[in-house]
Amino acid sequence: MSENHVYRRTELVGSSPVSIDDAIKTAIERATKTLRHVEWFEVGQIRGHVADGKVGHFQVVLTVGFRLED
Repeated sequence: MSENHVYRRTELVGSSPVSIDDAIKTAIERATKTLRHVEWFEVGQIRGHVADGKVGHFQVVLTVGFRLED
């Protein structure tokens, strides 16, 4: 196998009522169910939903990089 890799990027939005960390983990865990060779991510935006004056959900927009197969 070659050491020169090519990656494809896709954008995801993870959400969680618990935390930003949990929103990231939710998105990564879901992505790895259908994408092979997920190797990195980059957080682009953090936002949330307010309900009754409190944080209802955290939302994280992230780019996931996965290695294309040879």
